[in-house]
Amino acid sequence: MCYLIAKKFDDTGCLALQMTHGPHLAGFKEKLMQETGYKMIQLITISRPSAYGEYEPYHFVETEQEFEDAVRSMYINKIEA
Repeated sequence: MCYLIAKKFDDTGCLALQMTHGPHLAGFKEKLMQETGYKMIQLITISRPSAYGEYEPYHFVETEQEFEDAVRSMYINKIEA
């Protein structure tokens, strides 16, 4: 298991989704990166949240759809700010 993390640069906290390593995760992450670019939102994979305090507080979501919707919202809100 791992966690896919989405964090707006220069903001506190992040979004987290528990996933399994593999091609599906890689494809999902790449799709989101293509939609949001690389300058506003950081998408990374970590092994365990407790080891990465710099991303706290974590907001955990349950589904890929919820994660995807939230990342898109982060991106749109960052552009409008």
